[in-house]
Formats: sequence, C-alpha cells, structure tokens
Amino acid sequence: MREGLFAALALAAFTVGPLHSLAPDHWVPFAAVARARGWSAARTARITLLCGFGHVTVSVLFGLLGFFFGMGLIRMVGQRMESVAGLLLVGFGMVYGIWGLRRAAGARIHGHTHSHYDHVHEPEKATVLGLFLLFSADPCVAVIPLLFAAAPLGALRTAGIAVLYELATLATMVALVLPARAGAKLLRAPWLDRYSDAVAGGSIALVGVAVTVLGW
Repeated sequence: MREGLFAALALAAFTVGPLHSLAPDHWVPFAAVARARGWSAARTARITLLCGFGHVTVSVLFGLLGFFFGMGLIRMVGQRMESVAGLLLVGFGMVYGIWGLRRAAGARIHGHTHSHYDHVHEPEKATVLGLFLLFSADPCVAVIPLLFAAAPLGALRTAGIAVLYELATLATMVALVLPARAGAKLLRAPWLDRYSDAVAGGSIALVGVAVTVLGW
C-alpha cells in the first residue's frame, strides 16, 4: 500500500508541476527579457532554471514549515503571496520598461547607450536578480498537500516527491521558454530592436495584469 501511495504521489508531482508551469507568468518574462537582452539559448535556460529553482524551493520550504506551524496557516500565507504575484510582475515590468525607455532615449540622443541614461551600472545582474527574487516570492502552494500526503512514507520518500515535483516543473519551464525565445527572436524591426527592453517590460506587465485579473 505504501508503494502504491508513493507511485500515486509521484504521478501527481509529475502532473501538477508541469500544469502549474503552463501559466504565462512562468515563461513569458524569461522569453521577453532574453529577446531584449540578446541572451543565448544556454544562458536563457540557466537563468530560467535558477529562477525556477527559487520558485519551487520556496514552495517546498513552505511545505516543511507546515509540519511545524500547521498546514492551514502555511497555505493561507502561501495563497496570499500567490495573490500578489501578478502585482509583483506588473511592478517589475513597469520598472524594467521605464528603464528600457530611458536607455532607448539615451541611445537616440547619442547614437549609443550611456551609463548616464542607464543609472544601472550592471543591468544584466540587476535583471537576473530581479527575476530571481520575483519568482522566489511567488510560491506554488500546490506542492504542499503532496508533501503532507507523503509525510507518512518517511523523510526520504517525501524528499523524493519534492525532487520529482521540482524537476518536472523546471523541465516544463525550460521547454516553454526556449521555443518562446526562439519565436521572439524572429520578430525583427528597427523600432523593436531600439525599444526591446521597454517592450519586454510592457509584455511582463501585461502578463502580470492577466494573472491578477484571471487568477492564474
């Protein structure tokens, strides 16, 4: 019976994780920023994995805290954090888009970008850090019931369910991000290249609005 329960939970982990990752807020931001920043497929995959790792690991930590503070409390906190995830996307997108507009304005005036207009000395690191913090602050509460259900099977098998969920989620995110990045690269226009960061920020903000309104 314990083997059957573990198999059922493993199947759930392989199913719930990928289904959760189909929401556009899990892949559009990476594809949009990759197009704007000119990231390679390998770099895009690495950053997606990093941010996805933060996203799922925080979720697993919430589940572990649930053993000590009660599932109800942890799920309530997690759901409240999920409820503001769209707003965080909107905020990140707006800040990134405004920075992109200022950067484009500097390039138009001087013919090239200049740190005076960027006001960010290492925009690449700031962008990656922002994405990582954004996704880490958006836990997936769907994994918490799986961890509670696996708890009677012991620590090792519970950890196994958590690892399966994380691997399935990360694989799905990368599988969605890379084709979206490749498709975005096919969009070529002088204005799009000039305002690529601003367009990326606007796209992320729109996804945030959709997540907030539709409750994805």
